Amino acid sequence: MNAKVQFQNVSRRKLVDEVVLQLQNKISSGDIPPGHKIPTEPELMEQFGVGRSTVREAVRVLVHAGLLEKKQGFGTYLSTNLIIQEPLDHRLRRAEILEVYEVRRMLELEIAKLAAERRDDDDLAQMRQYLDQRAQALKIGPNNDYLNADISFHIAVAAASKNSIVIDLYRTFSTVLRETLDTLVKVSTVHDSHDLFHENLYDAIKRKDSTAAIHWTLQNLDETVLNMKKFL
Repeated sequence: MNAKVQFQNVSRRKLVDEVVLQLQNKISSGDIPPGHKIPTEPELMEQFGVGRSTVREAVRVLVHAGLLEKKQGFGTYLSTNLIIQEPLDHRLRRAEILEVYEVRRMLELEIAKLAAERRDDDDLAQMRQYLDQRAQALKIGPNNDYLNADISFHIAVAAASKNSIVIDLYRTFSTVLRETLDTLVKVSTVHDSHDLFHENLYDAIKRKDSTAAIHWTLQNLDETVLNMKKFL
């Protein structure tokens, strides 16, 4: 039984990624129920307005991710066991960047709280070191040293949470965030280093003030998203 779903025609830019994203969204929203057959290859080609090779590559990506399964002679079905097999960093690169930042927001708010509650002197020393490096690098303008120090500061905050799973998750997020920031800092009208927010976050963690740590994390992320929307 074919799931009755409709897709939007896509542009020529990043065709495979766009097809994958639309399929992923239909799967995530439940429009295609587990175990149901997805539209046929010709149907997908017509709805997306793309060639056979684009559809096949998009389906291959989702089969590799464990979301779809091919049944020889019968077609392609949504897996009944939706356990994502795709590495997280690959999945993040396929996502809309604003979605990534929504998840980053959820993660960093808890990180800030835990860091303020659990940090030790070594954590503070690491944060201070990276903040100083960040400020020094920024004197000559946003560059690789600045981005590396910025990401390292946020990883140091995550490390202060003392939760190993959170630290690993944040490191994975950081690989994708680094790529996005690398693009944004090249647009001077969009990028804002938010020095005050970072300094106030550090100070809140130092004072073990979890409420203030959450506040300054929100300020930083919400302003970053606003600036990003100007770019996107």
